[in-house]
Amino acid sequence: MNHAIDVHELRRVYGSGAQAFEAVRGVDLQVEPGTVHALLGVNGAGKTSVLEVVEGLASASGGTVRVLGLDPVADRREVRRRVGVLLQRSGFPGDLTVRETLRMWAATVTGPRPVGESLKLLDLAGRADVRMRALSGGEQRRVDLACTLTGRPEVLMLDEPTTGLDPESRHRVWELIESLRDDGVAVLLTTHYLDEAEALADRISIMRAGRIVMSGTREEIVAGQPSVISFRTPPYDLPPLASATVQQDATRTTVQADDLQQTLTTLLGWALEHDVRLADLSARTASLESIFLGIAQGSGQRATDDTHVTEEVAR
Repeated sequence: MNHAIDVHELRRVYGSGAQAFEAVRGVDLQVEPGTVHALLGVNGAGKTSVLEVVEGLASASGGTVRVLGLDPVADRREVRRRVGVLLQRSGFPGDLTVRETLRMWAATVTGPRPVGESLKLLDLAGRADVRMRALSGGEQRRVDLACTLTGRPEVLMLDEPTTGLDPESRHRVWELIESLRDDGVAVLLTTHYLDEAEALADRISIMRAGRIVMSGTREEIVAGQPSVISFRTPPYDLPPLASATVQQDATRTTVQADDLQQTLTTLLGWALEHDVRLADLSARTASLESIFLGIAQGSGQRATDDTHVTEEVAR
């Protein structure tokens, strides 16, 4: 399979000697043409450090990186022509209008998209003659994205693309990303919005402390993770619960269940038989949010055979 982005054992170290800090510690990552891959993690997990190497803005301390089969640093001229990069901040001159900004950017790329098309693509036609400094943060973000798409890239790297956008604009950008994927563009994005990752990503990788600790489709990541049942601790001992783990204190009982329906049926049957009310009862299946929070907090999650998990999470 030809990977649009192929990262193997990537390492990135800041500083040297006793002051050295390893921000990226052996990351493997592949993105295929016509797919969206979301890279998740809390601030400081190493996401931006990975992106900067893949974008060719920094050299790797170890490992290999290929974008469209090319080295993003040694072959920067060729890679730059075929790749669109959206950074967290652009820094375009505030005195230029939106139209002037897009014209300026179009002059730097080969075979640019017409400015009028770019304005329409990001719903900016009505703001074309407004100076950049007068735009809202969300409007500036849409200009950033319009510039990123000016060169009709084969690969898109989007660092938090919808930060600052209102819900309607976010969904419009989602639709745009989906249409680009359908046209065969490979998209690597970072985001703090888990609903964005769930809506867009064909595959998801979650980073913690410089490593990818879980990777797969959303279904693969969630499958096999325990569901959670919670209620106020009753005055009697609970019945035996197969394939479940019970954590209990004087006020609250939490049950992690591999089979939510079976465990909940057993509990409710027992409560009915013993005339016990399971007060404040809640039951929820595993979600990307619960798994992400577990990894972020260092508690780890169980995983299916189809999902890659490093030893750090398993411990």
